[in-house]
Amino acid sequence: MRSIRRQLLSILLGTFVFVAALLGFSGPALAHDAAESSSPAQGATLAAPPEKVSVTFSKNPLGIGAQFSVKDSSGAEWADGAVEIVDNVASQTLKAGAPAGAYTVAWRVVSSDSHPIEGTFGFTATGAAAGAPASGVSTPGASATAAAGVPGMGTAQPGITVAPEPAVDASEPFPWSLVIFAAVALGLLVTIGVLAKRRLAVGGEDEDTGASKS
Repeated sequence: MRSIRRQLLSILLGTFVFVAALLGFSGPALAHDAAESSSPAQGATLAAPPEKVSVTFSKNPLGIGAQFSVKDSSGAEWADGAVEIVDNVASQTLKAGAPAGAYTVAWRVVSSDSHPIEGTFGFTATGAAAGAPASGVSTPGASATAAAGVPGMGTAQPGITVAPEPAVDASEPFPWSLVIFAAVALGLLVTIGVLAKRRLAVGGEDEDTGASKS
């Protein structure tokens, strides 16, 4: 009886270790890339609009399908040209002459696992950029969203290092693999429980039989 119980405990322990290992390896694989920081930082106040805005990611995004939109408080678009991706930094150049005021940056990239992720951040400029009209009236852009394209070569200029910020509005698919692993683990535990019950019953019958014979 003791040997049977020890075997059952060993099987249960091995099953728990196996399931835990499967869940541990599947967790990182399901996690998408995340935005770690932005330049300017969310809610930052600058002396003038920057030449570029950028987002730094946890991994290198793919060089296709990236889009940035940089709008002032009047809704005018100030993104200029294609998004530039260098390593894990995606940058967008702004048009010259941007006025003072509040800006909203909306970004969208394709993460390294081919899933699109997106988010927004905002900043405020207390003064206008060089070349801005004296009246301070903004000039609307031709498009509300920067055109997507293959990034060009160059060195990203993410600007001042800022504290990491979590990704915003990142799309996450339902983790079906975790559900499957959990179902398999539950099935194994139920099967082992049934087998253990049967073995204990058989062992008990054998002991009763031996006692009656003696």
